[in-house]
Amino acid sequence: MAQATQTTQTPHQTAQRTRTARAARLALVGDRSPNVASHTRVPLLLDALAERERLVLDAYWIPSQDAAAEDTVRGFDAVWVLPGSPYRSEAGVLSAIRTAREEGIPFLGTCGGFQHALLEYARDVCGLTRVAHAENDPGADDFLIEPLACSLVGHEAVVRIAPGSLAQSVIGSERTVERYFCAYGPSRHLDTLSAHGLLFSGHDEDGHVRIAELPGHPFFLATLFQPELSGDGSHPHPVVRALARAAVEHAARRVATRA
Repeated sequence: MAQATQTTQTPHQTAQRTRTARAARLALVGDRSPNVASHTRVPLLLDALAERERLVLDAYWIPSQDAAAEDTVRGFDAVWVLPGSPYRSEAGVLSAIRTAREEGIPFLGTCGGFQHALLEYARDVCGLTRVAHAENDPGADDFLIEPLACSLVGHEAVVRIAPGSLAQSVIGSERTVERYFCAYGPSRHLDTLSAHGLLFSGHDEDGHVRIAELPGHPFFLATLFQPELSGDGSHPHPVVRALARAAVEHAARRVATRA
């Protein structure tokens, strides 16, 4: 497996994680930077999940370049592709997403992770091998992800959620207000992605896609908004809590199959 970096923990946090049998391994895919707010929020979220929810995650950062190896995220109980695009390796991020999708590993993609989840699905499931992300390949002929007509950087906006969807069951409402820091979003080929099984379960008030999920997968959710930036980090967003629960359940199944 490629080299992964574990998130920094205090002795108290390490002991707390060691004492519980419910710990699950979380791959944080992205190019870690102190200048990306989502990245600096992760340790706070991990502590809050452990202390408030008793959902203990051993989290490891996987640089996008390392994620290109086929076995990088195998053995993890969840994969979270975090913001911070353009990633150093588009191929690495897409490889991690494909492994999570094909092997039933719980997956969350936020902002850039959402964009690349759609890109992976378009290329590997729908056969749209030439579609591109405008931030990564501005000279391409066919874009799936393009600059938004109105940048969402620093904005909050309403998201309307499809009843009966995974997103609705996780968030507990058919309407929510969420924070964005994205300048790119999906544009074309959305009907093709839908026809091949991807569900667009959240839209803004103008009908633009903001949430995608994959029915039949244990947990596959992608949001253009950034739930990790909700509040001050002491009360994780329902989407983050749901990923943690899915990871712990995956870990329990993995242990049971080895028993």
